[in-house]
Amino acid sequence: MEGSPTDFGSAYRLLSGAVIPRPIAWVSTRDDGADNLAPYSFFTVASIDPPIVVFAPVGRGDDLKDTPRNAIEHGEFVVNVVTRDLVDQMNQTAATVSAGVDEFDHAGVEKAESTVVDAPRVADAHVAFECTLHDTVEMGSSTLVFGEVVHVHVADGVLTDGKLDTTKLEAVGRLAGSQYVHTTDRFELTRPP
Repeated sequence: MEGSPTDFGSAYRLLSGAVIPRPIAWVSTRDDGADNLAPYSFFTVASIDPPIVVFAPVGRGDDLKDTPRNAIEHGEFVVNVVTRDLVDQMNQTAATVSAGVDEFDHAGVEKAESTVVDAPRVADAHVAFECTLHDTVEMGSSTLVFGEVVHVHVADGVLTDGKLDTTKLEAVGRLAGSQYVHTTDRFELTRPP
């Protein structure tokens, strides 16, 4: 079968089902009334120099949810990497709650203060990127939020000789619908010359 993206049911289902697995940005922000924490699976690295990450929540302008709105208004946020031990708490933060509800408290997630930015981080996250807002781009029905990584927290347990060891980081990726994957089924390929 071939055709336009909507010929397959919906563009969202097609893209989110085929572009897999997707890493999850568990984004934390601070607002005047509460701390926000929500997962976004449209997330990746955008640049190495400077180090930039990007997540792409659905919504634009006044239609943005609390987390991206806070990141844009306050200019700071933290991207916490979701790992196997945190997946249930991450799922709880996907719930729709009223503005002003502290999503750390709602999901039973322990928070820690960041070092450089004024946004909390997930205390038990094995990797957390403190970010300052670099730019935003409205594209279609989404807003791409670019953050420059200004400080990083990495748990000693996922380091080998002072470097991040991907074999120790049991990250979780999003598939489609209610399906997720662990990064424990790994294999190696040697890149050809």
